[in-house]
Parts: sequence; structure tokens; C-alpha cells
Amino acid sequence: MRFPKISRSLRQLTTHVLAIALGVVLAVSTLQVLPSQAEPAPTITVDTSNLIAQRQSPASAAIGSTSFVTAAVNRVGTAVVRIDTERTITRRVDPFMEDPFFRRFFGDGFSQQIPSEQLRGLGSGFIIDKSGLVMTNAHVVDKADKVTVRLKDGRTFEGKVQGIDEVTDLAVVKINAGNDLPVAPLGSSTNVQVGDWAIAVGNPLGFDNTVTLGIVSTLKRSSAQVGISDKRLDFIQTDAAINPGNSGGPLLNGQGEVIGINTAIRPDAMGIGFAIPIDKAKAIATQLQRDGKVAHPYLGVQMLTLTPDLAKQNNTDPNSPIQIPEINGVFVMRVVPNSPAASAGIRRGDVILQVDGKAITSAEQLQNVVEDSRLGQVLQVKVQRGNKTEQLSVRTAELQNAS
Repeated sequence: MRFPKISRSLRQLTTHVLAIALGVVLAVSTLQVLPSQAEPAPTITVDTSNLIAQRQSPASAAIGSTSFVTAAVNRVGTAVVRIDTERTITRRVDPFMEDPFFRRFFGDGFSQQIPSEQLRGLGSGFIIDKSGLVMTNAHVVDKADKVTVRLKDGRTFEGKVQGIDEVTDLAVVKINAGNDLPVAPLGSSTNVQVGDWAIAVGNPLGFDNTVTLGIVSTLKRSSAQVGISDKRLDFIQTDAAINPGNSGGPLLNGQGEVIGINTAIRPDAMGIGFAIPIDKAKAIATQLQRDGKVAHPYLGVQMLTLTPDLAKQNNTDPNSPIQIPEINGVFVMRVVPNSPAASAGIRRGDVILQVDGKAITSAEQLQNVVEDSRLGQVLQVKVQRGNKTEQLSVRTAELQNAS
């Protein structure tokens, strides 16, 4: 009985072995046929350099192994200077000390023993000529008794203020340091665009040779908008960090050219600074070197940009003292006594519509027209006075600094 069972098992095993062997033979034959039917895959050469360049972002291309900021600062850095100033002031004597009864006990010489006080200031500047001409802000060196200019290499020189223009907050200082000084390359502010790189170099808070990076936030920000109505400027606005001590230092573009002079910050703003356009500064510097001052023409009016909506708000107010024409123009808020405007017959409440036939729609526009005129030039000014228009001739005169 056991033999048939063993025989049956052997037959099943033999069948399985034959099936496996047949499968192996078929697989080998298939492998032998496939290579004869297929050609080798072609070799593809890819130029990866172009792909890498395409994938590289503009920022990565700009930074590379050496930052463009480094290159820009290296180009101008040695021409940036620190300016230290000293000013001696004497405090006013208390009226109590002038009382005869008081002097009987302390003597007449007591008030003369009051010590003077030394005020020290700090700012920045940059060399614009190999002979030693330094450009800076007027408020950095104004009324200073002593000006000391320190170069990046540590050398210090006494500076002589050649000229100051408070209206544009610009000044030129001269140092005698030979004729081989580094000079900052001056660019042009005309071609500056919003979004361009802005690099501020200076000595903020006394930290020498400090560099900050940002962009140009906007252009032609008027001094009235900035909050310094006594200036006549359209600023470059930047978000590059500008702090006290940066004043007078250069604002650079990505190529290391000076496009502005850092001049003002708003204490109520975070990360907003302002710079005088370099094209304006060049023209002023030339006059300061030649004459020591700059003559600015003026009319003698305090003004406000007028729009129909603003006039309507005034006219609907029952407490308004006057009715204003609901038009575009410049509203005269006040006329300065003995000014060209007063002599020409301009009155408070007038709305200036045109100057020399050109429509005037903002106070900044009127200021620029007057600034661009010549001293003694007669301007034809058209004003709206109530329901009538008047044509007045105004001869410009020189604006005297408040100092």
C-alpha cells in the first residue's frame, strides 16, 4: 500500500521540476532576443551652467561671493568723514542776580563768574574734491566755534566752514590735507527710481563707519510733508536706517555713487529717513564755494494747497470766518508785512491760480516756481478774490535766513 503513494509523490515532484525548468528556459530565450531588438539609449549632454544661471535669483547673483554693498562701500568709504563740532554758550543771567540788593552781598563780579558751557555735536560728511572740500548738512556745523574733520584712516584736521545755506540745509567745509584725498563719486539723482537700492554711510550715534541698507521708498517728498516747512526741498525717502550722526553722510546707489545727502529723520516714524538729492546739492555747493551763501527768491506768503473738497468743508462750517472759492489752487493764509507779495497787493484769502500763465495746483508747485525764478524777476500772478480774478505783478526779493 505504501509504494503507490511514494510513486505518486515522485511523479508530482517531477512535474513541478519540469515546469520550473521550462520557465527558466523561456526567460533566458527572452533575454537573448530583447537586446537584438532594442538599440542602446542615446547619451544626452546637458549644459548645466545655463540652468544654474536661470535658477539663480537676482539677489543671489548680486550677492555672490562678494556683496554689491561691500563693493559700493569700498568705492566711497575712505571719502566719508566724521565731523565733530564745539560751540561755547553762556547761560542767561537770572534777573534775580541783577538785583542791587543781591549784589550788595555777593558783589558785582558774581555774575561774571558764571561758567560757559561747551556744546559738542557729531555729524558726517564726504569729500567732494581732492583739495579738501567736504559736503555736509548746515545744521551739523551751524554756529560751531570749532569744526574737526576726522578721516577714516584716523587723521584729523581743523575744518573751516566756507558756506552755509540753511534753506536747503547744506554746507561746505574746507580742510588742508594736501591734494591727494579720496573723493566720493557723485552720481545723479535724476535717474533714481522707487525700489532702487539705498546705502547709508556715516557715524550714527557716534558709531564710526556704519553702513545700513534699504531701498528708495519714494521720491520728491516735500519738506512740508516731512514737517520742516522752513526748508525748500524735495527729499529722497528711504528705509535705510538713519540715526543722529548720519546727518551729512552720503546715500549711495548700488554702484557706490552718491545720490543723496542724509539729512533728516522723523522721531515719530520707524525706519524712514530723508536725503537731499545730489543734483540739488551739487548746484548749491558750487554757489557756496563761490559766494559763501545762496540767494533764494521769495514772495512772502504762508500758503495751503486748496481743493474743491477742502473749500467745501470750510464753506459748510457755520463758524468759518470766510467763504473760499471751491476750486484748485493755492490759498493764501497770511501775507508777510513788507514782503513782495504785500507790495504787489496780494491779500489773505486770495487763491493763487497761475504764475506766468502756468496753472498752480499745490503749495509745493508754487514754491518750486518761485525757487527757480531769479532775484528781482517780475512774476505775473493770477489770483481768485471772491467772485473776481485779479492779475498782479510780483517782483521777487531775497529770502533772509531766520538766523
